[in-house]
Amino acid sequence: MRGSHAVVRRELLTLWLCAVMPAAVIQEPGQRDSAVGLLPSPGMAGQPRGPISDYENDPFIVGIEEQLRCTCGCNLDVYTCRTTDFTCQTSPALHRQVVSLVEQGKTAQEVIDEFVAQYGELVLMAPRKKGFNIVGYVLPGMAIVIVGAAMLWILARRTSDSRVAQRIAEGSSLLTDMSQEDTARLESELAELDS
Repeated sequence: MRGSHAVVRRELLTLWLCAVMPAAVIQEPGQRDSAVGLLPSPGMAGQPRGPISDYENDPFIVGIEEQLRCTCGCNLDVYTCRTTDFTCQTSPALHRQVVSLVEQGKTAQEVIDEFVAQYGELVLMAPRKKGFNIVGYVLPGMAIVIVGAAMLWILARRTSDSRVAQRIAEGSSLLTDMSQEDTARLESELAELDS
């Protein structure tokens, strides 16, 4: 008798869960208390953006944007930031500025110089190769070469010192272990070689 009550309770619990779960899962969009699990629409991820033309993704413009750092603080170049971070409002503005300068007939270097004049040298992805900045390009390579040469010199010295010590140890033990006859024969053969 007790077993049949357990089956009835289990069936009632299953029916109750089947009735309650869909109501808990299916809600009106406005009733959600968090956006977890939702794919936000582009409108939720910032201001909607207009379509990008092929001209705006021209390799010349992309090449310029890859040399410029986005000023939103993400440390990405302008091209990467505008094509991956759709919440950023800074990179589309910088992109429009690049396109505008290119449409004015400016070269890539002139566009970059314009950005440096406006935002400072921090807008560049890599510092210019002039003045004190050259130290930043040359010093790491020189340090690696110097440290590597010093390590090779130390290793060569240690291995040669240990070989010499080993030869001396082997030689002295050989001479002490040799009989007087062998020593005399060795000395006579060495004398023949010298003459």
